[in-house]
Amino acid sequence: MARWRLAYHANCWGPLGGDAVGVTSISRLGYRTFGDMAAAARDIADAGYEGIELFDGNVLDGEADGFSALRRTLTDTGLSLVAVYSGANFIFPDVLPEELHRIARAADAARALGAEHLVVGGGARRFDGTRDADYDALAAGLDRVVEIARARGLAAHYHPHLSTIVETPEEARRIFARTGIGFCPDTAHLAAAGGDPAALVREHADRISYVHLKGWRRQPFAFTPVGTGDCDNAAVIRALGEIGYAGWICNELDAWPDPAEGARQSRAFVDGEMAAL
Repeated sequence: MARWRLAYHANCWGPLGGDAVGVTSISRLGYRTFGDMAAAARDIADAGYEGIELFDGNVLDGEADGFSALRRTLTDTGLSLVAVYSGANFIFPDVLPEELHRIARAADAARALGAEHLVVGGGARRFDGTRDADYDALAAGLDRVVEIARARGLAAHYHPHLSTIVETPEEARRIFARTGIGFCPDTAHLAAAGGDPAALVREHADRISYVHLKGWRRQPFAFTPVGTGDCDNAAVIRALGEIGYAGWICNELDAWPDPAEGARQSRAFVDGEMAAL
């Protein structure tokens, strides 16, 4: 039987947004869940998870006190901070140094808190259409992220995401042909973009050392607990078993009326599928 360590992303415990000051100061534009991260951690631990993933904005809130409050939360709940999630446009040369500065700060925080993984999304879609050179620029930016992560003892991963220039299987192949960064498959985003997440896990097996599982419903569009909706996460779990995957799995759910119940439901599904391997 496969036995993967399970984490949960804290992004379900409040509205998702960013820092408004980042509109005029790009180095300060990060992801953020507007909610109580200590309460999220308690619910995640109570649901039986061993780890937690946080957005860069929520982690960087702890810089002012040397991360003491976040360390206390991790100690009190027994959770490990497994990953920090960040992102950037990556394709605009003038702002790339500002974006990489913020990602480096997030990586510093991840290292200080004992995390293993740095996950990034991005690759901006231009208002007047994507250019071929945008993939080269994105790849170069992602290689810089690899350098930032490696210097801090972290593994770097790229997370294809709806609304970026890497959504579809072909777009994923296009970027991974240009960069050595790891692949963090988010099963819901891959499925919603028309991909077969299990097939993509097999295709890019040698790049995968961290995984996001998430449910997705086609109509009406929604992200849902793992094991529900139109994304075949059971097939993904079987594919992970076939490739000999041995890393963390992070269940994720962007919004749900009862975040704690969503976490428990996703955990029960993954436990059942692991037991069947």
